[in-house]
Amino acid sequence: MPEPEVFEVALFRWQGEDAWVFAPVPAEHAPDGAGPFGRVPVIATVDGRTWRTSVWRGKTGTWALAVPARIRAGKDDGDTVSVAVEVDHTRL
Repeated sequence: MPEPEVFEVALFRWQGEDAWVFAPVPAEHAPDGAGPFGRVPVIATVDGRTWRTSVWRGKTGTWALAVPARIRAGKDDGDTVSVAVEVDHTRL
């Protein structure tokens, strides 16, 4: 299986200071379809830190990856990160 392609995006904070921070996932790097609740399990890597999580498809069809503080390492809204996502077939 080929390595997932890395892309760079700016993080965004969802409404409010204590809200979650997301990395938008461009359509060309997003899963082909969504599972229950618009979620797809993935193996994500942000700035070299890898973990198992999910990406969500919003009502407009765009995809987002929630990036916890422990992974962001001080980065926040507007900061650029390198991201790779691949569907985690072991959790489908």
